[in-house]
Amino acid sequence: MKDIFVVLLMVVIVSPSMCVRVIRSNADTSFNVIDYGAKGDGKTDDSQAFVKAWEEVCGATQSSTKLVIPGGKTFLLQPVSFKGPCKPATINIVIQGTITAPKRVEAWQWSNVHSKGSWIQFANISGLVVNGGGKFDGQGAAWWQSNLGVHNKPRALQFDGCKNLRLSTLTHIDSPKNHISIDGCHNAIISNLTIVAPEDSPNTDGFDISSSTNILINHSTIQTGDDCVAINSGSSFINITGVFCGPGHGISVGSLGENGAFASVEEIYVRNCTFNGSTNGARIKTWKGGSGYARKITFEDIILVGAKNPVIIDQQYSDLYIGEKSGAEAVKVSDVTYRNVKGTTIGKDAVKLICDPIVGCTDIVLDEIYITSEDDRPVQVLCTNAHGTCYSCNPIVSCLSH
Repeated sequence: MKDIFVVLLMVVIVSPSMCVRVIRSNADTSFNVIDYGAKGDGKTDDSQAFVKAWEEVCGATQSSTKLVIPGGKTFLLQPVSFKGPCKPATINIVIQGTITAPKRVEAWQWSNVHSKGSWIQFANISGLVVNGGGKFDGQGAAWWQSNLGVHNKPRALQFDGCKNLRLSTLTHIDSPKNHISIDGCHNAIISNLTIVAPEDSPNTDGFDISSSTNILINHSTIQTGDDCVAINSGSSFINITGVFCGPGHGISVGSLGENGAFASVEEIYVRNCTFNGSTNGARIKTWKGGSGYARKITFEDIILVGAKNPVIIDQQYSDLYIGEKSGAEAVKVSDVTYRNVKGTTIGKDAVKLICDPIVGCTDIVLDEIYITSEDDRPVQVLCTNAHGTCYSCNPIVSCLSH
């Protein structure tokens, strides 16, 4: 019997790869990807080790579990999906090292079970906590230089159908497309993130939010080549506070109503944000020919440092849609407030309210607006078909009542 035990022990020591499952006690709550075969050398594909570790974490019987990606290492991952529902009420993914994508476009390997829409996906998980001070590197440069259209480039990180999400203290750089997508999620707190990509990198939004409710993004820095935050159709009760944006295209509601689609966004609150050198500041953009509504939106306590289009509503964002309804409908924009918006612009127009001639923008309130040019020249206002009031505005927005 002793000899048999010795032989089995030698097999385990000599061939650890034969053990695909780590034996744990019921008390263990922490799972380290290294224990499942991850190398962390930045060259070896660690995807399967992460998948094996996730299966253990998601299927654990404890009420709370932790997946550790240790520091001092770089883990190369191919596109991968971590799916629920999971047994633990809370799963904490502690990212201390760097997770990197393949450098070359042709090196990306897509599995049959994972959509080409994203590099790393978390789907249908409740109580997910992701933090740890580590980094995601999307290796986007090769994708930006390729001839592939925007719809053929993957977003880096997607949370799909997640509830009670907590995401914090991480750095995210150089996504092939938008960095973080929040799709169909409910009750999320996102804080203390740093998202960075070159100013000329195409479509590299910081956050894209769609069909989600009760989302808070706060105390984060976003410096990319597109919208710092884009709030898309089906989203409501979105709160963005203490975000530093720029370079980038600002914080945008929309675009909405592309190709004649119905779109709905409401209860959006953007407060105490700074736009530094961004192409836009506080923006709402809708397509001609769309339908639906964008309403109950507030931008408050906004600081501008050389933003090109500080305050902008564009209800005619694009007229590329050609159809039976084109020109007859537009996404209705109403109950929008810009309050205490101050700073400088490098653009000609401090305020742009470009609204549809038929539907128009209604119940627009500008309160305590003070925007000047960086080079002391007079700033102007472009305003068409907008209806509402303006209190203490510089420059004066003549199309609104005073």
